[in-house]
Amino acid sequence: MSSKFPTLSRRLAVFIFGLFFGLTVAGCVSGPLARKLHLEDASPEGALLYNQSLTRMTPAELGRERSVLAAVPQTPFTQVRMALFLGHPRVQQDLGKGLALLEGVLKSTEPEAVSFHPLARQLADNYQERLKLESQLEKQGLQLKDSQRKTTELQEKLDSLANIEKTLIPRPRVVSPNGGKR
Repeated sequence: MSSKFPTLSRRLAVFIFGLFFGLTVAGCVSGPLARKLHLEDASPEGALLYNQSLTRMTPAELGRERSVLAAVPQTPFTQVRMALFLGHPRVQQDLGKGLALLEGVLKSTEPEAVSFHPLARQLADNYQERLKLESQLEKQGLQLKDSQRKTTELQEKLDSLANIEKTLIPRPRVVSPNGGKR
């Protein structure tokens, strides 16, 4: 049993070291490094890292980021960043404008823009699908409102008929000559 114990304690030490190292790295990532917007990496990977950093921003930081994006020169990287920002769930979305920015990147033949084509195509497809779903949802919402309106109108008509029926004087039952009621 004593031969197993040192192996077990080494494994435990390695596990604790790994856990400590992982938590330390996670602490760094969730601290000041997480706020880093990955602007120095003007690549598709940098744009994806930028998108992840948007999730960790406060509403005030998101507001400042919108202002910064509007003020910086419009390179393909900036256009993709702005499109990512406009499609992010935590901001007031403008998928149409984001889609227009992505289409501008896709039409460009600049080497920098060409490197963003796969990401821009994927985002554009995603935004088109989201716009299509929003349109369908809006259409279904209108149909639901119309159905509810028609249901209300029908219920009002039924209630009116029920009220008319209550006001009618019951007809006397006529007895036929052979003894049956009619």
